[in-house]
Amino acid sequence: MTAHLIDGKAIAEQVRSEAAAEVAKMIAAGMPRPGLATVLVGDNPASHMYVKNKRKSCEDLGIVSFGHELPATTPQEELDTLVAKLNADPKVNGILVQLPLPAGLDEERTLSLISIEKDVDGFHPINIGRLAMKRRDPLFVPCTPAGCIVLLERSGCKIEGKRAVVLGRSNIVGMPAALLLVRANATVTICHSKTENIADVVRQADILIAAIGRANYVKGSWVKPGAYVIDVGQNSIDDPTKKSGHRMVGDVDFEAAMEVAGAITPVPGGVGPMTIAMLMRNVVRAAQLSHGM
Repeated sequence: MTAHLIDGKAIAEQVRSEAAAEVAKMIAAGMPRPGLATVLVGDNPASHMYVKNKRKSCEDLGIVSFGHELPATTPQEELDTLVAKLNADPKVNGILVQLPLPAGLDEERTLSLISIEKDVDGFHPINIGRLAMKRRDPLFVPCTPAGCIVLLERSGCKIEGKRAVVLGRSNIVGMPAALLLVRANATVTICHSKTENIADVVRQADILIAAIGRANYVKGSWVKPGAYVIDVGQNSIDDPTKKSGHRMVGDVDFEAAMEVAGAITPVPGGVGPMTIAMLMRNVVRAAQLSHGM
């Protein structure tokens, strides 16, 4: 058995095209373009790359991008003041504070100060709290977990009634992914470093979302035949055959899992492209909500 390859690039392009079409509708109706403010503190190279890609995606879709770059020495009070200013700016529909923040800054405080109407990353405690409650709907859902669900749905996975396992319990991916699966009526188990007999638990999964941050952690023998496998991992390993000397792999042993799974995302080219696509969708939705749409 060879698994169907879930093409994250193609599905992300669908989501981006849908967002661009909504932007065009808004402009045609005489509304201003949606606006995203990015806040980048410090000189983390990966963070700079991520923000650059997000701003480029805004440009491609017709979304206005407002960039704010601050030194790593920025005091908490200055960051708080900037967030408050952006909350009050009607041109800004979404606010994205790039994580992680430098040492000495309070991430939880900063995220809680963002207006829930502009919380396009979906990390505000109220939005997360609503996600966890029955008969409550968050305004926005974290982009990577939301992208995982879209990948499942658009690759033909019927989530309702299925047994799902989430490897990892981070606030950014694991926990919100588990909550989204519960909302979709799956039976969900969350695994982590303290889980006993973890391979046996994973082997029961009709749907597996791996977000544990350990290269090739999930072996092919752990995968239930026919399972849908969503690999969120982004791990760099040594590879002397590559010019760079390394390559990117996921949390799942891809080659081995391909022989067992029903469908699987590659790394790269799977979940990664979905994160920015879902962010763009959230920004457009924030703009629509601000106009009562």
